[in-house]
Amino acid sequence: MSRLTILEYPDPRLRTRARPVERFDEALGRLIDDMFETMYAAPGIGLAATQVDFHRRLIVMDVSEERTEPLVFINPEILERDGAVKTEEGCLSVPNIFDDVERASRIRVRAQDRTGAVFEREFDGVLSVCLQHEMDHLEGKLFVDYLSDMKRDRIRKKLDKERKERSATQHRGGATRTAGAR
Repeated sequence: MSRLTILEYPDPRLRTRARPVERFDEALGRLIDDMFETMYAAPGIGLAATQVDFHRRLIVMDVSEERTEPLVFINPEILERDGAVKTEEGCLSVPNIFDDVERASRIRVRAQDRTGAVFEREFDGVLSVCLQHEMDHLEGKLFVDYLSDMKRDRIRKKLDKERKERSATQHRGGATRTAGAR
């Protein structure tokens, strides 16, 4: 297994609409395993394939404290939505940013598992919110799209500044190591 690179907002690849998964093979199984490793290491509770620059309809999730309840959703579709709940959300593609988003409190979903078998399940609570969040990624939508233009602009500027600072720190560290190696 290997860790994958998580794309960060405002990377335009996050806006790509995912296509259906058609092949349930060994390569798909490896991708699923790599996505779980990436998600757990981040750490997160959900990850859509779009976030790791693989534009197929695939989601991995595990909302358990012990990381012992991995769930795989391939080609998911929401059949029913019920109620409404406003919860604070965050996203691995929008690091260290959290804000309230309103979503359905209960959903019924049809999807395929890693072998291609079709299943239907109802979800509520964190599972419902997380799955809706990840399904948005498959449509090229991010949780910041639910926020005001002003908030979204502020988030983009903050993340750009943090990326520049990280890059400068890494660059200085690399220059110091190079000079010391002579």
